[in-house]
Amino acid sequence: MKPFIAVLLCCFLISCRNSPEEISAIPLPQKKDNSLYGNTHFIFPTLTENAKAEVMHWSVFEDFETQAKLINGNTIETIKIKSSYLVTQIDSLVKKIPDTLNTKSIFSRAIVAKTRAHLLNQEVNKAHIDSVRLQEYLTEMNVSVSNLINQINEKFQKDAIDLQRIDNEKQELENQKQFLDSVYKEELKDQKKNT
Repeated sequence: MKPFIAVLLCCFLISCRNSPEEISAIPLPQKKDNSLYGNTHFIFPTLTENAKAEVMHWSVFEDFETQAKLINGNTIETIKIKSSYLVTQIDSLVKKIPDTLNTKSIFSRAIVAKTRAHLLNQEVNKAHIDSVRLQEYLTEMNVSVSNLINQINEKFQKDAIDLQRIDNEKQELENQKQFLDSVYKEELKDQKKNT
């Protein structure tokens, strides 16, 4: 009976050695979140043919656009990886805007997309992720990428309108010159007749 009491006493002493603070400090296994975040049905605008031709010289843009679209519909773990890659791409994208695309409006849309990518990356790498805020950041990222694409398209539409206006002005000047030349020739004919 004495060995049984000794074993029982040892077990009691061992169990009493861990204080409640130590027990609560033991990390509990994290429940893995398999929820999907982002909007897989978000419709991004497509680049016009002229814009596509120019963006080909902006090599980082195609990768950035693809990753920005594919970040939707993923788990937190996948978004962590993709958002980190997205931040690297957008940082490079902002630094290497080609001269033909380097307008204030395109630059400002790229900066907004950069900010959104950084906020998303910060949120997804927090110890305690707010799923509502994460969803909001993904939505804001989608909108910022959409606005950047729209601004690139608008730049080429504006350029086409400006080019058409210049061509119209040249044609109008040519028409006026031809009209004045014909008037001058008629006046010369009239002068020859009268002399």
